[in-house]
Amino acid sequence: MIARYSLAEMNNLWQEEFKFKTMLEIEILALEAYAAKKIVPSPAVKRIKQKARFNLSQIKKIEEKTQHDVVAFVANVSQYIGKDAQFLHLGLTSSDILDTTLGVQLKEASDILLEDLEVLLTVLAGKAQLYKDMACIGRTHGVHAEPTTFGLKLALWYDETRRNLARLKQAKAEVSVGKLSGAVGTYSNIEPFVEDYVCRKLGLKPVNIATQVIQRDVYAQYMATLAVIGASLEKFALEIRHLQRTEVLEVEEPFAKGQKGSSAMPHKRNPVICERICGLARLLRGNAQVALENVALWHERDISHSSVERVIFPDSTLALDYMLHKFTQVVAGLNVYPENMLANLAKTRGLIFSQRVLIFLMNKGLPRMKAYDLVQAAAMQTWKGTGNFKDNLLAVPQAAEYFSARELDRLFDLDYYLRNVGKIFKKVGL
Repeated sequence: MIARYSLAEMNNLWQEEFKFKTMLEIEILALEAYAAKKIVPSPAVKRIKQKARFNLSQIKKIEEKTQHDVVAFVANVSQYIGKDAQFLHLGLTSSDILDTTLGVQLKEASDILLEDLEVLLTVLAGKAQLYKDMACIGRTHGVHAEPTTFGLKLALWYDETRRNLARLKQAKAEVSVGKLSGAVGTYSNIEPFVEDYVCRKLGLKPVNIATQVIQRDVYAQYMATLAVIGASLEKFALEIRHLQRTEVLEVEEPFAKGQKGSSAMPHKRNPVICERICGLARLLRGNAQVALENVALWHERDISHSSVERVIFPDSTLALDYMLHKFTQVVAGLNVYPENMLANLAKTRGLIFSQRVLIFLMNKGLPRMKAYDLVQAAAMQTWKGTGNFKDNLLAVPQAAEYFSARELDRLFDLDYYLRNVGKIFKKVGL
């Protein structure tokens, strides 16, 4: 089962309405902390909570003059509060509000992405079990190697996705932080108890130390984690793209009724979703690079990171949410062609069994290189299109004397190669 599509929910986190709503919540929570210590009168805080609100269009109008979004926000909220506005934003700097708001946004964005990963894991697990014993050719360098199963491919994706789930959980913990420590992080006009109170109420952890901003290595790690998850999805999608090629056609991404593959060629069924995923993975890597460049700021803070962060965080979380959802759809609806897998297994006319023949001859006492040369001679003859590998082996006198036709038949047993599939599935936890 595929969970509800979360893109609208993710998009909401990065809208100005949510941003200013969270900023207002932080301002009010700070006042609650002050009131608890009798620094701000409790009746004033009560009145502020009743009156406090904002208007987006008015904020924009004020910002045109102030050229500062937080100043415009505080000014607009103050208009609604009236006299008690003297207590608003007390001892705080803009980044106290902005970085703590970002902590809330990234925490909630992470929850959506974690749910996406959990759903993908469930779908992958089911498909891996379904195709656990479906034999197919394994490829190295794009060339036929030895038999594997399609279920093992999916089990590998499952295991990697599980690692990505763990990575994102750790990354979420790292970015679910806030700071309310003033202009250069010294709590010069605000006390640490305010920060502790606000962060606790928001489900965040106060950073141990900050300048005017939370240090950007925290966000670089987070963005790198999103890029790694994207790289995994790219890897999975690239495999499907290869397996969907006309010459291979072992699997195919879903193709809906009425869907069109080409404006010119009515026969086309293209892996467009997987190609889209591969493209978006590049965006995630690019944004991770930007986040790394944001780590180095002048002294206690400059503003060079701010503009790009307004782009990279929404773009990357939205892109990954989309990628996870679409790839889950692909796996859930994947068209699988077992008959083509078997045909491809036989395409090299037995060459895929060469290593087992090599080992058999070595066990008979032949030095490795001599055994290798004998097997390779028969293999190259087969490779060039003459006969099949088994017959060509029997035609090499130096090799044929070491085994009978019956022994050779056993060496060409497909089940031998797949005998440990169940053990691998157990190791993966499937």
